[in-house]
Amino acid sequence: MGLLERLRKEWFILGIVLVIAVARLEPGVGVKGGPLKPEITITYIAVSAIFFNSGLSLKTEELTSALMHVKLHLFVQIFTLVFFPTAIWVFLQLLSITPINEWLLKGLQTVGCMPPPVSSAVILTKAVGGNEAAAIFNSAFGSFLLGSSSSVPFTSIFSQLFMTVVVPLIIGQIVRRYIKDWLERKKPPFGAISSCVLLMIIYTTFCDTFANPNIDLDKFSLIIIVFIIFSIQMSFMFLTFLFSTRNNSTFTPADTVAIVFCSTHKSLTLGIPMLKIVFAGYEHLSLISVPLLIYHPAQILLGSLLVPTIKSWMVSRQKVRIVGFHL
Repeated sequence: MGLLERLRKEWFILGIVLVIAVARLEPGVGVKGGPLKPEITITYIAVSAIFFNSGLSLKTEELTSALMHVKLHLFVQIFTLVFFPTAIWVFLQLLSITPINEWLLKGLQTVGCMPPPVSSAVILTKAVGGNEAAAIFNSAFGSFLLGSSSSVPFTSIFSQLFMTVVVPLIIGQIVRRYIKDWLERKKPPFGAISSCVLLMIIYTTFCDTFANPNIDLDKFSLIIIVFIIFSIQMSFMFLTFLFSTRNNSTFTPADTVAIVFCSTHKSLTLGIPMLKIVFAGYEHLSLISVPLLIYHPAQILLGSLLVPTIKSWMVSRQKVRIVGFHL
């Protein structure tokens, strides 16, 4: 394989390295309130574009089928809202005897209680070619469910989810009806488009991370907390993978992809406002926020790096299922 062909194949991984390097050099460009205005361009425009793109690319019957996939939804929501926080609580009982700052540990516990994000799990599922419709439902439903039961204003959560998820998705479905033949004939690169949007999200996320004064820890604490967070993510991704691919499981490889990302990702957009309300007046709020501020870019980076590997696994498994079906 020639160098150019190799670069073309691995363009997404190279893109991740490039945007992180650019964010490190000049984080002020992509921070909230900066020239790129990510609080508008990413939070609203980019997320809306993601779900409009999904509405265009998904067949209506796929969305309907995903809505009725109750077993998958129960798996994701129970893992996210019950198993994840419980497992973190047990893990923290062990860490409490270590010299790690107790407020950082409280921050880790709050990470476990957060809902999945609306955008990153969907984009990564789409980039792999997994069950995108199921990812859309579980990401939006998880945020809506936990947000509506928390102290965060219900109307603001509902209106943002409605305007950035539901409306673009419906518009995409309507437009698809009129250009369906053209879409099936030309097959636009929906996956590549979503990957480009993900690179934008990675860039602005790391701009916020590098510019954030709250992540001003001593190097030992920072390294330890980053190691713990990556270990948690890898362990839970592996667990969800094992549970959803066991012999008596009825989940398809595409379902597994959606499960892995939706069950292990946590929302920064909903999480930070929740922390500010729940821990209002705490002098250690900045320390409590650190694990979530690290978890968010870490989940996007780790998920993005694993896209080629998971995609290869899914394609190979689908081929095996097709051969087995014909036999």
